[in-house]
Amino acid sequence: MNRDSQSDPDHQHARQGLALGISAYGLWGVLPVYFKALRSIDAFNIVAHRIVWSVPILATLLSFTGTWGEVREALGNRKAVILLTVTALLIGGNWLLYVYAVNSGHILAGSLGYYLNPLANVLLGRIVLKERLTWLQWAAVALAAAGITALAIGALSQLWISLTLCASFATYGLLRKIAPVDAIAGLAIETMLLFPFAAGWLVWGLAAGDPIFGASRVDVALILVAGVITATPLLLFTAAARRLPYSTLGMLQFIAPTFQFLIAVLLYGEPFTQAHAIAFGAIWTALALYVLALVRHARASVTLPE
Repeated sequence: MNRDSQSDPDHQHARQGLALGISAYGLWGVLPVYFKALRSIDAFNIVAHRIVWSVPILATLLSFTGTWGEVREALGNRKAVILLTVTALLIGGNWLLYVYAVNSGHILAGSLGYYLNPLANVLLGRIVLKERLTWLQWAAVALAAAGITALAIGALSQLWISLTLCASFATYGLLRKIAPVDAIAGLAIETMLLFPFAAGWLVWGLAAGDPIFGASRVDVALILVAGVITATPLLLFTAAARRLPYSTLGMLQFIAPTFQFLIAVLLYGEPFTQAHAIAFGAIWTALALYVLALVRHARASVTLPE
């Protein structure tokens, strides 16, 4: 009876975490629909709006959680400021390229880039952090490389999008892992660092007479919720991370590129060529090996004596 009463709250906690995680990655997965609705607006303007309107959302969040002190502490740490300056540039560039990919009809290429991301993290962990890889992880990396090769032969014109998205986000994740600051405070500082450039870009465009808010009331409404669109999945993800094992989060991250893949092919009719079929087949097999390696590691950790 006691055991049940103790395990039941834990089980409910995990179920809440799973729901929050699925919601976070699901929202990230359907972002192409939001960006596609704003295709009349230049990609630079969309990203600038995304940064500018995220500032009040993040400021409110920091006030609500009482974590302004963490921001001040991080700003007083020279290493943290340098790392967050680099990560701000990486995530800003990543956002810009992704919006360009969506609105130029290359959602499939973006999806492939984010499928590759966990495998790139494994490789970076080996090269930079000197983490040891299992044979399953090496096999996954080798299969991913074979998929990239197939795509390079059959669809080279889009490969740079996939690889750049993957490299920029994997490097971003690595540096954020090293940076001595938590997720929300770090994102707030990154956004503050990018804010002057984003605001300056929009002011310059407004002075030049560019339609920075789009051409319709719908465009204006969509732009004004850019901060909410950016912050909401992050909040859901942060809440999920507190409730779930990291290995479970690792498996949930495939939800977003899967949604993107389905949206690209089924909703927007992007061509799915033989090269894509070979590349995605190799990547999906590699990801299956990656998940198997995660599961085996989790089981081994559970069976280890205390």
